[in-house]
Amino acid sequence: MALLTIRTYPDPVLAKTCKEVDSVQRPLLELAESMAETMYDGDRGIGLAAPQVGESLQLVVVDSDPAGQRGTPLFLFNPRVIASEGLETAEEGCLSLPDHFAQVERATKLVVQALDREGKPIMVEASGLLARCIQHELDHLQGRLLLDYVSPLKRALYRKRRIKELKKATE
Repeated sequence: MALLTIRTYPDPVLAKTCKEVDSVQRPLLELAESMAETMYDGDRGIGLAAPQVGESLQLVVVDSDPAGQRGTPLFLFNPRVIASEGLETAEEGCLSLPDHFAQVERATKLVVQALDREGKPIMVEASGLLARCIQHELDHLQGRLLLDYVSPLKRALYRKRRIKELKKATE
């Protein structure tokens, strides 16, 4: 598989609501496998959503094993939270928002319905870091970013800094 380019804010694909996957076919599996490889590259992340690599599809890859401990990635196609409980606030980062962290309140336990890598319906029960990671990635499928959880002032300051960085990189 191939490493993919991670899209960063303010790329417009990150703000779109993603389309459902019709069926899990070989090209989609190859995309998911490349997403996992990209997520593991440099031990940078524990989850990746399709829009983060430029694909507006309902697909997430997660692996909440500790950094450096590659587990078996969980591929979720058309994931939906069908039950949740508890609330906890913790700091999160995002591969699409370099150098930005935010305190985000999330459910502590989830039940998620999705299609697996064979296209079969599955239910995933998640708690702790895995539950947080899944919720973070599902936000991406709805066009939401960590910036949506901070004050308008912090959002504006981050946007100004990112635009300045992008202009400098193209000079």
